[in-house]
Amino acid sequence: MTRDDLFNINAGIVKDLCSAIAKYCPNAIVNMISNPVNSTVPIAAEVFKKAGTYNEKKLFGVTTLDVVRAKTFYAGKANVNVAEVNVPVVGGHAGITILPLFSQATPKANLADEDIKALTKRTQDGGTEVVEAKAGKGSATLSMAYAGAIFADACLKGLNGVPDVVECSFVQSTVTELPFFASKVRLGKNGVEEVLGLGPLSDFEQEGLEKLKPELKASIEKGVKFANA
Repeated sequence: MTRDDLFNINAGIVKDLCSAIAKYCPNAIVNMISNPVNSTVPIAAEVFKKAGTYNEKKLFGVTTLDVVRAKTFYAGKANVNVAEVNVPVVGGHAGITILPLFSQATPKANLADEDIKALTKRTQDGGTEVVEAKAGKGSATLSMAYAGAIFADACLKGLNGVPDVVECSFVQSTVTELPFFASKVRLGKNGVEEVLGLGPLSDFEQEGLEKLKPELKASIEKGVKFANA
């Protein structure tokens, strides 16, 4: 299925679910993992706004799978233990809107520019790679569940007052001119405690950032338009 196919099916489901959330558990922290996340998070926000229950600190787009992939691919190339690797992934959660910041990866490995470009492309196309490997018999279900569990666990740690819980997530943001953007977020007792900035970007990443903005903007607007139709 294309992201458009997913939108046509999932947008209505998300709208209905969020109407129910607004009615029955308006103070819930909502982790939106239904694709396309770039559009479903704005749909949720609009539904909550209409219901008078919107709290931007409690709505998260789960982009953890992009981080899991970036870490795994980087660890393989740098020949380091994946458990010790951290790679921030910013932007959105589809294609070129996924921007792994390998220049900020830890532990530091001096990978060639060609390797960074290849790792970036592989992270962006990770979902397609899985679909092709399964020969059309499914998508990335297990890794998606794993990513969802990691992020839900991080939210619970934040709610329980564990300090310095930081994960990447697609949230309402002023990091760029776009209303929603994925970046590192500090989690706490209220959900979002702080949306962290992008930090220093390489020229390649800066170029990627400018390229992704129009596509991400269109996806956000598509969600808003659907919610208000």
